Amino acid sequence: MIFEFLGGLGIFLYGIKTMGDGLQKSAGDRLRDLLDRFTTNPVMGVFAGMLVTILIQSSSATTVITVGLVSAGFMTLRQAIGVIMGANIGTTVTAFIIGIDVGAYALPIIALGAILLFFFKSQKIHNIGQIVFGFGALFYGLELMSGGMKPLRTLEAFHELTLNMSENPILGVIVGTVFTVIVQSSSATIGILQGLFSEQLIDIHAALPVLFGDNIGTTITAVLASIGASVAAKRAAAVHVLFNLIGTTIFLILLKPFTLLIEFIQSAMGLNPEMTIAFAHGIFNASNTIIQLPFVAVLAIIVTKLIPGEDAVMEYKAKHLDPVFIQQSPSIALGQAKEEVLRMGQFAIRGLDETCEFLKTKNTKHSSNAMQLEDAINNLDRKITDYLIELSTSSLSAHESEEHTMLMDTVRDIERIGDHYENIIELAEYQQANKVQISENASADLEEMFKLTISTVKESIHALDHKDRIAALDVVKKEEAIDKMERKLRKQHILRLNEGLCSAQAGIVYVDIVSNLERIGDHAVNIAEAILGEE
Repeated sequence: MIFEFLGGLGIFLYGIKTMGDGLQKSAGDRLRDLLDRFTTNPVMGVFAGMLVTILIQSSSATTVITVGLVSAGFMTLRQAIGVIMGANIGTTVTAFIIGIDVGAYALPIIALGAILLFFFKSQKIHNIGQIVFGFGALFYGLELMSGGMKPLRTLEAFHELTLNMSENPILGVIVGTVFTVIVQSSSATIGILQGLFSEQLIDIHAALPVLFGDNIGTTITAVLASIGASVAAKRAAAVHVLFNLIGTTIFLILLKPFTLLIEFIQSAMGLNPEMTIAFAHGIFNASNTIIQLPFVAVLAIIVTKLIPGEDAVMEYKAKHLDPVFIQQSPSIALGQAKEEVLRMGQFAIRGLDETCEFLKTKNTKHSSNAMQLEDAINNLDRKITDYLIELSTSSLSAHESEEHTMLMDTVRDIERIGDHYENIIELAEYQQANKVQISENASADLEEMFKLTISTVKESIHALDHKDRIAALDVVKKEEAIDKMERKLRKQHILRLNEGLCSAQAGIVYVDIVSNLERIGDHAVNIAEAILGEE
């Protein structure tokens, strides 16, 4: 019984993951953009959260993406609350899919998915194959779990537990919460609940409190994702917990009328047991959202009080790129674009600082911060480039055209700086994972070169901001010093290799980091030379 149940659960979870991955690949990067773009207010956030969750078949995954976006400053807490509410509605789709009784056809569906995966080369067909295979595996896993649960009828202890849950709804909530915390998927635990209910191993009075508990248990994933993240991310995870706790409390108070409503819907629509639970799940989450949506601001205040502290996260979205200025005043639009380029430069400097700290301390908090900043740099790169391309169609003076070209080049250089420090993070992670030891002298040399590189980038951004010719000339001198240092460090590395003080593996990491720092210096000097050329 245990083997069949656990094996079925494993196949079910794998099926959901495979189906979600296939849907995610089909949607590409549009999911994150969807959350980023269509969350201007909580109501839009609810629809965005629903859509993304339906596409990736996991409210936990949507909430984790949301926590990441809040942590990275792409989304405010109030916007995130709407998305989290929408994710809770979106996750009910899995229960409705399970309610369609296609268990008998699970194996042919898996076979069709496998054919699409293994006999076609097209990536699109592969993605469809993954969705179909996952869909079949989901039902096959349910069939196995259902078969494994049948012998529970003969267990006296199980009968007593379900009887206690019917009489004591809070026990049902606890059982549902604990089980979902263990499995980390409300879809799986609701699937199991649907199986138990269809086998008549549990009645509706015991099933509904377990259903409420499943919704509380699914919040554990967001809570785990927020550990070590920003204060805003912790607040977003706390909202998820609070939202489901409030909803469960309301529905426990209204349990009798809610149970009567579900029984009425079941008999009126002639629903099978699985679909009955799906309707209960859908009504619970939709009603919970409708009740709490007007109180988004109140929820935000509560979690701000519960999790105090200033959030150090900067807003990573473009701030100054107003398209109105392109038509009305191209010179103001150019100034706005420059402000955004300077912000992008500041992100690059902060990213370099975090990368240097990660290289020194190996604390993943620094690498995570640096990668979020790199994400922000890429986002600004796209937005600024699009804005400048649109601006190029306006009538610009000769001087403005030069400035326009310089900004286009500078955006590219800053974006490349982000790419190079991302390479350094990957090298440091490789060093950590493979226990590659770099000698103390070599580490000290790297730190010295890193500080010189950061100082050079800072000065190039300062020169851009103030059109400072002296600072730009200083950048050129510093870049020459970086080049000399690179040659010196390479020679010292070869000497250490010859003396057996350094391994070949450590040498590869060391030389690649030095090379990336030298290229960052090149991009800094490009920015400075553009200033000198313009002057």
